[in-house]
Amino acid sequence: MRGVGPLALCACAAIPGLIPAPVRAAEPVRTVFGTLPDGRSVEEVTLTNGKGITARILSWGALLRSLDVPDRSGKAADVVLGYTDLASYLTKGSYFGVSVGRYANRIRAGRFTLDGQTYTLATNDGPNALHGGAAGFDKRLWTITAVKGGAAPSVTLRYVSPDGEEGYPGTLTATATYTLDATDTLTVTYEATTDKPTIVNLTNHSFFNLAGEGSGRSILDQSLTIPAERFTPVDATLIPTGAHLPVAGTPFDFRKPTVIGARIRDGRDEQIVRARGYDHNWVVTDAPTAEPHLVARVEDPESGRILEVASNQPGVQFYAGNFLNATVVGKSGLAYRQSDALALEPELFPDTPNQPAFGSARLDPGKTYRNVIAYRFSTSPAHRTQK
Repeated sequence: MRGVGPLALCACAAIPGLIPAPVRAAEPVRTVFGTLPDGRSVEEVTLTNGKGITARILSWGALLRSLDVPDRSGKAADVVLGYTDLASYLTKGSYFGVSVGRYANRIRAGRFTLDGQTYTLATNDGPNALHGGAAGFDKRLWTITAVKGGAAPSVTLRYVSPDGEEGYPGTLTATATYTLDATDTLTVTYEATTDKPTIVNLTNHSFFNLAGEGSGRSILDQSLTIPAERFTPVDATLIPTGAHLPVAGTPFDFRKPTVIGARIRDGRDEQIVRARGYDHNWVVTDAPTAEPHLVARVEDPESGRILEVASNQPGVQFYAGNFLNATVVGKSGLAYRQSDALALEPELFPDTPNQPAFGSARLDPGKTYRNVIAYRFSTSPAHRTQK
């Protein structure tokens, strides 16, 4: 995928009438968003690339609170779900925009074995552990360690998870860096190191609606592409069975652009019924890659907004907001309902620590875990008829 890295800008002076002046990103803005019950401040950093895209990142959960992106006519709208106040993030949850870990997605029965020792985790999703437990990285205050301006403004946040937190071994030092560049790409880079063997799987859990989170439109008429020939089916508790099934001939075939709502309620497919729609992992590659590769593409025909997601991770969890049930009210005053947004989570496969055939989630001292997620935005030139 092109445009994953920052774009070098020409430093020479513009020649009137011949060369347009380079677009300059605004300097990052750092403010206090709210205060935790224990008195600690939660900060917000605003990144702007000078081309109409603005991202706001909170130190609580290292989360993406808002992301303003222009449509084909240049009108910007916030395309991620979220709240206007800290209290809602503390009490209502829903994983909107957060950084999830120590292990994103599900671990069967909240248990795994490492070097002959079995570790027990909090079971916060039925019988299973989900997104790091009852108080995962999404419910922690991260420390802002760097805010940088220039052509590609960025903010880096750090969280140190002590040995034994939520049942995981080893003191894990994790960082999340958000970078917004001139190619209209927001890149989130996760890195982690440990002082003893552990498991790690970090990802971002932003919920996207390219029509705008306040549009009142669902994602069902938007088209999705996932360049994967296989997916991992799940059991009744949404844990992968261990199989890799071909997507061909199933509602899970998104190798060509497909309207999300076309097959999301196909009750003839047991996997659709179990997850109430899509909440599955697609096998894009068999293992992490050296460089980011395309894992998904979404297009909204009405606004023309296009989102391409790239990562170096092998899987992408596509979640169609099946469990949003209008019990929380978002930034625009609308109650978020089923299929009001989708999450695309590049990561290792769910339950990898219990399924050796899926690879390894192990991190040893002296090694660095890395997940690079690039969200690149563009627009289509004209309305397209979707089939």
